[in-house]
Amino acid sequence: MPARVTWSQYRTSIGDRSGMFAALADEYPIDRVLYPGSYVDLSPSTAFRSVTYVDTDARAARFFADDEQIRAELAGRTRPGAGREVQFLAADYNRPLDIPDASMDLLVALYAGPMLDHTMRYLRPGGWLLANNSHGDAGLASLDPSCRLVATIHHRGDRYRLSPDGLADYLIPKRAPDADAGRIRATGRGIAYTKTAFAYLFQLN
Repeated sequence: MPARVTWSQYRTSIGDRSGMFAALADEYPIDRVLYPGSYVDLSPSTAFRSVTYVDTDARAARFFADDEQIRAELAGRTRPGAGREVQFLAADYNRPLDIPDASMDLLVALYAGPMLDHTMRYLRPGGWLLANNSHGDAGLASLDPSCRLVATIHHRGDRYRLSPDGLADYLIPKRAPDADAGRIRATGRGIAYTKTAFAYLFQLN
């Protein structure tokens, strides 16, 4: 049996991302969230009503199967109306998921990609993509004409800031040849940019 792991334990290594999702909830009408490669990062459920988590890790499956643990982890940490639906799919996001197409308001792509080729189908028109550069998802989105950068996310410790300013200064490759979607998919690595943020928020046209 896999060792038990909790969100509170995981936060000691990655930090608490709740502030980032709270900032998004303050600015955008987001209700349904898809978080592929989530492991046990429960932070989106502190800000949004419905979150579907996806992972193949048996420890994540064990964590999300314990409803009492989930309630205990979220107790006193949620915004009004948040955390009502916490769903988990023990699945590989590279294969079709049991989720209707165009049904999600926000797709989270952090440290688990590149995933956009397989998961963008679940994001509704006008929905938002939160991506970082770790495995190239931000780079893929920046090269996709259907995605428009609307904000950058910055943080210091557990304090997050959402900024819509100076967007033209971001996602500029240090080396022009690196801005190639095929290369990103093949290597699974992000592009080196002249100016960086923790994460980037795109809106689907």
